[in-house]
Amino acid sequence: MTDPASGRLMLAGTPIGNSGDATVRLCAALASADVIAAEDTRRLRRLAKDLNITTTGRVVSLHDSVEAQRVEGLLADLAAGRDVLVVSDAGMPAISDPGYRIVRAAIAADVPIVILPGPSAVLAALVASGLPVDRFCFEGFLPRKSGERTRRLQELATERRTMVFFEAPHRLAAMLNDLAAVFGGQRPAALCRELTKTYEEVRRDTVGVLRDHVNEHGVRGEITLVVQGAPAPEHSGNPAEWAEQVADLIALGTDRKVALVDVAHAAGVSRREVYDAVVAARLGGPPP
Repeated sequence: MTDPASGRLMLAGTPIGNSGDATVRLCAALASADVIAAEDTRRLRRLAKDLNITTTGRVVSLHDSVEAQRVEGLLADLAAGRDVLVVSDAGMPAISDPGYRIVRAAIAADVPIVILPGPSAVLAALVASGLPVDRFCFEGFLPRKSGERTRRLQELATERRTMVFFEAPHRLAAMLNDLAAVFGGQRPAALCRELTKTYEEVRRDTVGVLRDHVNEHGVRGEITLVVQGAPAPEHSGNPAEWAEQVADLIALGTDRKVALVDVAHAAGVSRREVYDAVVAARLGGPPP
């Protein structure tokens, strides 16, 4: 049971560029929180100044290298009844930013957690991209080393959902080179730069064209890249062949469920379609 005497852990979204996007709840929390844990204390002070807010709480740093060390002290503040506000440099805490560790610790300690939703570069770029938004995944920053980055991209090459990435401007060219090599240059994508800021720019084209543009002209500012998911594979074979393939795998000792999944993946169809084909083969008729 949550301790009624405990303070609240509040996580608030901050503007990703335009201070006018600050929410009323964020402004109130900045002014009233007993403790503010900020990814960059200088940026916090700049934001407060832009919003004409005077912070009265104690300000502590919460960047990646010190987050683990700060958790115990912040939990002590919460246990003492102090409200702790966590903010990152831009957007929601814990999304490729500090915040996850203190949330996990607060949950374990039964501390009440309050989310103050706000701007998000992930969602802003996704909507601006014009790519499918019904299903998407956030991949954050890819590994810095080319070999590791290529292996991660190979794992994502067949991902059907729209993918959202963050990347540093000085690594973007290398990332796009590897992306084109693994995904192919014709994959639709959107390069979103400086979202909500003065020089906001969204380039919608193929991965290959975006790669060539960045290699030729370079790029500056905060980058969010949105890439369309892989196209659905073409169907291979027919229901009778699928049923035979499942039977062959089972005969070789493969678990029945695994055999259904393996055949469905190879054929580019759903597991249900393969299952229906197996049932139909047993009954001696066409699939239902």
